[in-house]
Amino acid sequence: MSIRYETRDQVAYITIDNTAKGNVLDKKHADELSEAWKQVWEDRDVRVGIITGSGDRHFCAGHDISPHPNLTPEEREYLRAEKIFWPHAGTVNGATIGVDGRMGDHYPRVWKPVIAAVNGWAAGAGLYLLLASTDIRIASAEHARFKFALLSQGWLGNGPGATLLMKQLRYVDAMRMLLTDEPVGADEALRIGLVNEIVEHDRILLRAEEIARHITKLPPIAVRMMKEFVVRFGETTTDEAWQVQNLINTLLIQTTADGDEGSRAFNEKRSPDFTGAIRQKGDPFPTMSDEQRERLNSIYQSRDF
Repeated sequence: MSIRYETRDQVAYITIDNTAKGNVLDKKHADELSEAWKQVWEDRDVRVGIITGSGDRHFCAGHDISPHPNLTPEEREYLRAEKIFWPHAGTVNGATIGVDGRMGDHYPRVWKPVIAAVNGWAAGAGLYLLLASTDIRIASAEHARFKFALLSQGWLGNGPGATLLMKQLRYVDAMRMLLTDEPVGADEALRIGLVNEIVEHDRILLRAEEIARHITKLPPIAVRMMKEFVVRFGETTTDEAWQVQNLINTLLIQTTADGDEGSRAFNEKRSPDFTGAIRQKGDPFPTMSDEQRERLNSIYQSRDF
């Protein structure tokens, strides 16, 4: 396996292990990474994912763009043009659909928190991976570097890097990375909001684990739905997003056990034990007398409940 995958204590660890080639994603690595994302998605015991690279030089240096050995440059250009007009079935913008039908197989948005421990260069596809698939990013102070890496080759890139940089950074910071195609160091990445923290190189995985352990103590379904809410509805109008948030919140209270557990633990002044249990469908509320209905209506109107 060129993508190492393991789980410990409700955390999935994905390690890109291709150090001889800068942890680049060739087809073999991309396919294995897609399978790893599926495992994170499907394994109910996994509450958080951590992704990193092997070694201390590269997180992921991009895609393997070496040409097919039996393809002429003219044939390659023809196939690239044809892909625009006749994309394969089961693809999104030419990328195979994996766990996330919108972002392709190895840039998915998995509905669980994903933490990046950026141990070295994140360039090209490595940068896209951070932007598309990770929520919290910890960078090595000594070795982390970030680069769009394609404009200098005459490309905008088939991956979602430019699109996501525009959405996640200020205009001026995104444009400097895109238009100069110069690398950004860890300190600058922190300043512009590309990463959350920078730590000493030998602590990046430890720090990622500290955050992951904290998240595993939170209610897993609520955490999952918080991420999905932000990703799906973060760009809608405020009133629409708020309405969806309220519907999700009611759904969590009514159909999971963790809402009650959180309230009980708070009132009992103890740490909660969130299991992610789902409630069974129950009987309807009993019919109320006029007096009961009047009493509850009075409380409802007071908004004190």
